[in-house]
Amino acid sequence: MVRRLKLEIAYHGQAFHGWQVQRDQRTVQGELHEALAALFSGHRVVVVGASRTDAGVHAAGQVAHLDPPGPIPPEALLRGLNAKLPPQIRVLSARPVAASFHARKSALGKLYTYRARWHEPTLPWLDQRSAAVGKNSDSENLSAALALFVGRHDWASFTVPNPETGSTTRTIFRVRLRRRRQGVDLDFFGEGFLRYQVRRMVGALLEVGSGKRSVNDLRNLIANPRPGTPIRTAPARGLCLEHVYYRSCPAVAGNRPLDES
Repeated sequence: MVRRLKLEIAYHGQAFHGWQVQRDQRTVQGELHEALAALFSGHRVVVVGASRTDAGVHAAGQVAHLDPPGPIPPEALLRGLNAKLPPQIRVLSARPVAASFHARKSALGKLYTYRARWHEPTLPWLDQRSAAVGKNSDSENLSAALALFVGRHDWASFTVPNPETGSTTRTIFRVRLRRRRQGVDLDFFGEGFLRYQVRRMVGALLEVGSGKRSVNDLRNLIANPRPGTPIRTAPARGLCLEHVYYRSCPAVAGNRPLDES
């Protein structure tokens, strides 16, 4: 009988070429595989993540699952992994789940936050998870444009061609703008997101806020998706996967309810 474990993972993405294993590149999944091989005497253990974050993108609540090759207490796995992983990656929790649980396929929603700042911080260790994007008017147009992203749409204009991607239609449940002293935080809560989608949505919003793109133009991009549309892609360092949502049930104990923000 397979004993599946669910991990919650945080990482600072600047040091990695994304989540997914890539040849001759340092990735978060690759570091986890190496740490697991050391723990299990060279046995290959595959970690399946809920989201394939891109190079430079961070995570505060990435979720993954694995099937250990032998019995191991979750707390021992947690200690062992954190002892062998680089300091930019921390496993926050490890708990048993049903064999039917799948980190990606069982997910009902994901929350991403983009932290945009108008200027680079004065001290190098401040705002390591934010990106300087240039002064923005932060006008009413920005809020009006943000509201256009709620709903089920074809987001082909906001991604890049990918043969592995089938439909480019996704549902975004909620968006939110939070004003900060030196910029804004933009929250996107949806069932799932395409490659570069959040960063390109942020880029388009910033173009609206700075007057380089109109709200009407953005509305047309959503209503009439055009692959390859030239849209600003916001820097990766400002994006963070904050949380992955699953149905609350005993088999996936400890997850926040779907409607919790």
